[in-house]
Amino acid sequence: QVQLVESGGGLVQAGGSLSLSCAVSGSIFRANVMGWYRQAPGKQRELVADITRGANTNYANSVKGRFTISRDNTKNTVYLQMNSLKPEDTAVYYCYAEVNLNNYWGQGTQVTVSS
Repeated sequence: QVQLVESGGGLVQAGGSLSLSCAVSGSIFRANVMGWYRQAPGKQRELVADITRGANTNYANSVKGRFTISRDNTKNTVYLQMNSLKPEDTAVYYCYAEVNLNNYWGQGTQVTVSS
């Protein structure tokens, strides 16, 4: 059974940094696209960033220049480094991975940025 195991997140002051990681377990296949979405209270889930197996990246305009997505294909793991955090970055962050033509989601991790 494929699972996405997230770690990281927490509470930080505005201007601070946090990092998230997400590992795919239970699959012999390498993930194709991996990424992060977020959902703030009362808002729709939105793409934060994603990355292909070939390391092509895509970012939401709101996080460009502040967040960096990366991955380790040997570990089937994706990372999100978040710098210069703002209160509007507060949300539950969900890891996403496409594995063998199926889409999988992590359980979500809370990121809270205080002003």
